[in-house]
Amino acid sequence: MIFRNPAGAPELACDECGCRWFDRMTNTCYECGTPVKAEAQAEFLQELEAFGAIGRRSDRNADPKGS
Repeated sequence: MIFRNPAGAPELACDECGCRWFDRMTNTCYECGTPVKAEAQAEFLQELEAFGAIGRRSDRNADPKGS
């Protein structure tokens, strides 16, 4: 499950319990122990890439003088 935080960045949550905390060593949810599916990881990486592209575009359009 992917949702957006208040800043607009994507966050991955457990499909079973909704927890947002994962053990990256075992690739499982801290709350219920459910493994993170490969499909969820791929979707999350796509969302991160899209979010990063938005940030890079904003940076490129920013006034370097800050005015």
